[in-house]
Amino acid sequence: MSRENVRVRRTRKLLREALIELIEERGFEAVTVGRVTERAMVSRAAFYRNYRDKYHLVEQIFDDAMNELLTDIDTASAATRWAAFFEHIAAHDRFYRAMLGKDGSSWFATRMRASLSEMTVAHLAPLAATDLVPTVLGGMFVQTITWWLDHGRPVPPAEISAEAARLASAVMRAATVQS
Repeated sequence: MSRENVRVRRTRKLLREALIELIEERGFEAVTVGRVTERAMVSRAAFYRNYRDKYHLVEQIFDDAMNELLTDIDTASAATRWAAFFEHIAAHDRFYRAMLGKDGSSWFATRMRASLSEMTVAHLAPLAATDLVPTVLGGMFVQTITWWLDHGRPVPPAEISAEAARLASAVMRAATVQS
């Protein structure tokens, strides 16, 4: 690995950590690029070499985490995928708690709902005459995650994933009955 790649990875890590700390302290809306770079002790130029703005930084954190997760569980069963998903949420607890919490970002919650809705579409082919069912499921999953984090993760990832899967199945059954 070249020295530059190590420097870039270090800069990105510092910026990501600074962003999460500032969201926890001040809320997403109060976070500025200047505050992030000051906290991370990197220049604004370093920030802009990597990201367009704070939204792009958040998108990259989320996209990288989801790509890592999806690569790891690509061939797993549905139950294993959901358990791995909630293990991923637990592993990145600070990020998701900051972004989905009361001082988080409605923009991020909307983005996450859309991503989760897209993930469900592949499993709904016969039901998806409209986008209502995937939209409902995406919202349900984000609310499940938010509840789980807000309550200090009271049950293990496998248990909350099983409960979310049970609720999703009920929604899909109800959609099938209505079709």
